[in-house]
Amino acid sequence: MRSSPYRALREALPRSPRRTVKAALVLAVTAGLAAAFPAAATPPTAVPSTSTTAAPTSTTATADATSGTAAKPYMGWSSWSMQSSQYPGLNPNGNYSYLSEANVLKQTDALATTLKNYGYDYVNIDAGWWMDNDWTPEYDQYGRQTPDPVRFPHGMKSVADHIHSKGLKAGIYLPVGLEKGAYGDGKVPISNAPGCTTADVVYPDLRTTNGWDSAYKLDFDNPCAQKYIDSQAQMFADWGYDFLKLDGVGPGSFKSGDNYDNVADVAAWHKAIAATGRPIHLELSWSLDVNHAADWKKYSNGWRIDTDVECYCNTLVTWENSVNDRWNDAPAWSSKAGPGGWNDLDAIDVGNGAMDGLTNAERQSYMTLWAINKSPLFTGDDLTKLDSYGLSLLTNREVIAVDQNDSPVARPVTPMGDQQVWGTENPNGTYTIALFNLGGSSASVTADWASFGFTGAASVRDLWSHQDLGTHKNEITATLPAHGSRLFTVRPGGAPLATTRYEAESANNTLTGNAAVAGCASCSGGKKVGNLYLDSRLQFNDITVKKDGIYTVNVAYVSGDPRSVTVYSNSGNGTSLKFPSTGDWATVETVSVQLALKAGSNTITFDSGWDYSPDIDRIDVPKSA
Repeated sequence: MRSSPYRALREALPRSPRRTVKAALVLAVTAGLAAAFPAAATPPTAVPSTSTTAAPTSTTATADATSGTAAKPYMGWSSWSMQSSQYPGLNPNGNYSYLSEANVLKQTDALATTLKNYGYDYVNIDAGWWMDNDWTPEYDQYGRQTPDPVRFPHGMKSVADHIHSKGLKAGIYLPVGLEKGAYGDGKVPISNAPGCTTADVVYPDLRTTNGWDSAYKLDFDNPCAQKYIDSQAQMFADWGYDFLKLDGVGPGSFKSGDNYDNVADVAAWHKAIAATGRPIHLELSWSLDVNHAADWKKYSNGWRIDTDVECYCNTLVTWENSVNDRWNDAPAWSSKAGPGGWNDLDAIDVGNGAMDGLTNAERQSYMTLWAINKSPLFTGDDLTKLDSYGLSLLTNREVIAVDQNDSPVARPVTPMGDQQVWGTENPNGTYTIALFNLGGSSASVTADWASFGFTGAASVRDLWSHQDLGTHKNEITATLPAHGSRLFTVRPGGAPLATTRYEAESANNTLTGNAAVAGCASCSGGKKVGNLYLDSRLQFNDITVKKDGIYTVNVAYVSGDPRSVTVYSNSGNGTSLKFPSTGDWATVETVSVQLALKAGSNTITFDSGWDYSPDIDRIDVPKSA
């Protein structure tokens, strides 16, 4: 989300428009859902209807992949973090006043000299380029945004030309819809569209759209609406821009309903950009609905998965404000990204030390999570004032390679909690493994090789320190500071983990309460056990091992949102564990749990308690502890 283009909204939300809007909407939605579904936001069916819109798990064949647009996550700089901050001196002429031609050119020159050689090549101008310092918008004779002459005295083409002269790419920003100020009583003509006016491009009742209701919704049943988008796209192409962020897009941005469904707008932009003949990366914002991931993949090159990372306070971000939200929210999107379209976690503000508002441990964890998720790496820092530690984070080639290589997006391999392990298998047979301590004090975190399907000895390289750590047998453990992390490349030297598979739908198991077998095309055996809610249980019987010990059991599950389940062996009491979302009700993912098993026959139970739990596909139990 970006701040409202209208002064009234800005005055109503002077310090934190996005955070305030988010909080109010989340409280309202939560209250409504609590009344309708006391234990969960989705009905207790085995396969909710949302699964029909689920995106495929393949990481190929997304928008513009064949042309090379967004073949890898983009890297660069964006103006918004400094525009939105109350850090002393950043916005001396009023909120968001940092955005100016002079500052964009200054950051462009700094990017070219400090980060360009590491792959950072986009300079993205965010909201406000057509606003004066009082946030009053300006439009041309065709209802299109036009640069404010104070902010950008030489115009937007001149700025793009300077960016290109440094061997960089130029980015620009728009909110979705026809801005209210551009309507002009419906009499404004549309460029290169004889007979079309602004009255023709929107609905007669002037229904509003986007995350702030700052624009009228476009009516694409009238071809004039496409003509309006075509005129905007052509304007950007004529100016020489290579990137467009389209903001306030729904479904998502904490709005719901037909007014806020902008899939048709995104499709129109995709068509309009193609018609210009200029490759323009189309990025969508903010907090998009994962149930429309297939639409975002079809028509765009990237999509924000969460609210703004900025804190709208006296630093650029804070850990608690929204940086730490990404550990909860990113897993739902892990299967949606690939060449041509990427999951956007927002800006990485790790380079400026005190202005960032983070500890060094938090800065490293922030960058680590973005890299393993293959998020675009764009910073909102002042590139003329990078401190040595921040520069080392932003220019670590081994970590950047994790973001830019051909490996799948990483996922948690342990349940959600203060201590987490994430990872992914690389094409060369190695694994990228990250350890995180999200707690407020130091703690040990262990990655078990069994969670990744192998055992025995493995060589480990620390990517942040560029050090080989030698051979580690069966696991690696690190003591991490509060909000700390480690990032490794692990090369197995032992054997694949020998396991015994037990299917949830087996007639040998015991189902109680509402638990029931259901079809599941992506599950092994084509079935799963769902409806684990309101004191329901799935008990796996006759789990046989040869020795007493602690076993790393891999659980394959399906869950369209993060859900908790209590897992225990034999007569144990168990622990409630939250499983990350798999993104929809058709995708299977795996987490591992540690269970004590005795020699001989055991039971393993998944108990919903009074909550709603994930659907279970199967468990894989190691043959030895």
